[in-house]
Amino acid sequence: MADAATVETDIEPKSSKMPLILGFVFLLLGGGGGFYATWSGLILNNESPEPKAEEVKKDAAPKITFVPIEPITISLPQSSEQKHLIFRAELEVAHDYAAEVEEVLPRVIDVLNSYLRAIEVSDIQNPSALTRLRAQMLRRVQVVAGPGRVNDLLIMEFVLN
Repeated sequence: MADAATVETDIEPKSSKMPLILGFVFLLLGGGGGFYATWSGLILNNESPEPKAEEVKKDAAPKITFVPIEPITISLPQSSEQKHLIFRAELEVAHDYAAEVEEVLPRVIDVLNSYLRAIEVSDIQNPSALTRLRAQMLRRVQVVAGPGRVNDLLIMEFVLN
């Protein structure tokens, strides 16, 4: 019976939760600090520094010129309800190339005239067709005028009557 009285109780003391709490606090501080650093632009900043006022004036408005194209009237087939397509546009050209584009303007008009005569009337009547037609015409004009000369084709008038 003496053995029963001398039984030692092997109870381990409770471990401290302090390392877990400190780890959690440091995790929150690190996350908050990282968020602030990226949000304020201290790290991972892809923006370039603010340009100087002189640079802003030079790059503010690129010099462009609009070269008008003579109105083109296309006779539509007799099977269609409309009789004519009236098309008028302007070319957005870099100012340095305006004279060169004006020299090839007859060729540009020929290309546009040929393209507009080749398309079907059903293609013109589709509401979303103007965007596609504009892209096709711009590509043809850029090929005729040369690379980098014509920036855009602005349709000023596109009338079916």
